[in-house]
Amino acid sequence: MLCLGIESTAHTFGISIVNAKGKKVLSNIISAYKTKTGGIVPSRVADHHVEAVKPVLRRALDQARIKPDEIDLVAFSQGPGIGHTLRIGAGLGRSLAILLGKPLIGVNHCIAHLEVGRFLTKADDPVLLYVSGANTQVIAYEAGRYRVFGETLDLGVGNFLDSFARQLGLGFPGGPKVEAFARKSTKYIKLPYSVKGMDISLGGLDTNLKQKIKSGKYSKSDLCFSVQETVFAMLVEVAERAMAHTGKNELLLGGGVACNKRLQEMCRVMTKERGGKTFILPNEFLVDNAAMIAITGLEMYKAGMSTNLKDAGIKPYERTDDVNVKWR
Repeated sequence: MLCLGIESTAHTFGISIVNAKGKKVLSNIISAYKTKTGGIVPSRVADHHVEAVKPVLRRALDQARIKPDEIDLVAFSQGPGIGHTLRIGAGLGRSLAILLGKPLIGVNHCIAHLEVGRFLTKADDPVLLYVSGANTQVIAYEAGRYRVFGETLDLGVGNFLDSFARQLGLGFPGGPKVEAFARKSTKYIKLPYSVKGMDISLGGLDTNLKQKIKSGKYSKSDLCFSVQETVFAMLVEVAERAMAHTGKNELLLGGGVACNKRLQEMCRVMTKERGGKTFILPNEFLVDNAAMIAITGLEMYKAGMSTNLKDAGIKPYERTDDVNVKWR
């Protein structure tokens, strides 16, 4: 069975073709909106996605070496995400399902980050440290749902890093640029560290950094190094607490921020000390991508799930634990 997946929750528009037989990703094409300065404007990102539809679809089909009528299933990211951009993917998904006469599956973006890890690694029942733009959650499967055991109380870590990078004039996306500057320093500047049980808070740190940047007393490299060391220590602490609480010994990283090598290193050290293991996907499957949507769509369809056209709208605020996980 061949599934065409569509991703459009935020700055990335992607299309992927996945073959359920042999768990093969035949293509995984993305087009990401970027800026040299400032952040993203939803309407402009939506315009980018509209322009990307035809070339990305063509490349995905060509790379997979298939024709549109060979598609058996269409899956799209239904939420959560930015309404302006979700509508582009949902509209394309509905159109293809009607045109091809194929079943349609609406997929929860957060859950897809976990399912792609289960699909492409040897992780069996991991705790997921999901760190992306708007989402920062520690997730694990319990009693028919993916439960959120910890999360941010205010800013998602990716959005926090983007805001910090914007204040430094580094452009969007900010995470990779912060990582590059952090490598140039080993000087730690004391920063607010806010862990509350199994949740984290970044709002106070964001305000503190604005004051430090405005003072002009600190170098970009020292600030970037200190931010990474502080924020990633917070994330690793809540992830370890969730592993202890659930009794699980596998940690899976997901989301664009999980591409950061320093965060990966800290997670590996933590799980090794616990006698567990960290699973990390290649970057193309950590960032927002359509392969994870197609993979989750296949799992859902095999469990008898599908989405009627009248129910195939967007769900910008759908939570991870809103979804009944019938496929596990």
